[in-house]
Amino acid sequence: MPHCLFMHKADSIYDDIPAERYQFPAQYFTRAEPCIADWIVYLEPRKVRNSRGYFAVARVEKIIPDPTAPGMFLALIEPGTYLDFVDPVPFSGSEGPIERGVLNEAGAISGRAQAAVRPLSRLDFARIVNAGLPEDDTLPRVGDLAPLDRVQDPQVSFEIERPIIQSLVNRPFRDRAFRRAVLQAYDARCAVTGWKLINGGGRAEAEAAHIRPVERGGPDSVRNGLALSGTAHWMFDRGLIGLSDDLDIMISRQVNDYPSVEAIINKTGRALAPERAALRPHPAFLGWHRENCFKH
Repeated sequence: MPHCLFMHKADSIYDDIPAERYQFPAQYFTRAEPCIADWIVYLEPRKVRNSRGYFAVARVEKIIPDPTAPGMFLALIEPGTYLDFVDPVPFSGSEGPIERGVLNEAGAISGRAQAAVRPLSRLDFARIVNAGLPEDDTLPRVGDLAPLDRVQDPQVSFEIERPIIQSLVNRPFRDRAFRRAVLQAYDARCAVTGWKLINGGGRAEAEAAHIRPVERGGPDSVRNGLALSGTAHWMFDRGLIGLSDDLDIMISRQVNDYPSVEAIINKTGRALAPERAALRPHPAFLGWHRENCFKH
């Protein structure tokens, strides 16, 4: 069975949080149903200015009717499977579309490329994920194989895909990918202090912090992440600082050295965030942190 592709944009009219759920109308149900308990790839439409292209991978746990919207369905993402790509993958490169399934028999892009929910072959899935995630010994270099559109043997497809999926559920691999994606989105600059400190070996001082921790159901999504210096990370995890939905930095009344904490906050008083809306902290995760971690 093939995988699926879900198309998503940040200002969508649909009630999506890609790391948690994907909403779609009933006419797409037969296309989406085969992806239950299987992996999908997210794509930002080409018509979006400076589109990121293919930007994340996740596994669908189940599909249910949306209880709040008649005629709509929700594909619920299995916790712990969503992962943003470190390097978003363009729809097309020098050799044409990376997703060969959108080509017709004449080799031109067909109307299938406009479908918001569509099948994704195992080879296309492997090639997209391979291009989007960092170099790692566990990932086969798909580009080193024979041209993918000539590899039709299902067993070959499985052998290419298997180590990639094994990596997608490996915690150390996911931690490395999450850190790289978050620091890239924030240009390695701490969102609270504004500091961008790089050591002699080129490693950033900033750390990738989950807003809602993984162990408490938080996804490995850049929108559930912040680049924070070690001290800011420590305070954020312990609820001594938090963020409003507008990214105003809040200091807990329980801080025992308020002036010192206030002194390290950047002059704007607001967390620095990526310019692209699709990468900024999501209010759902910020709200969770305020309700469950922040010490008011």
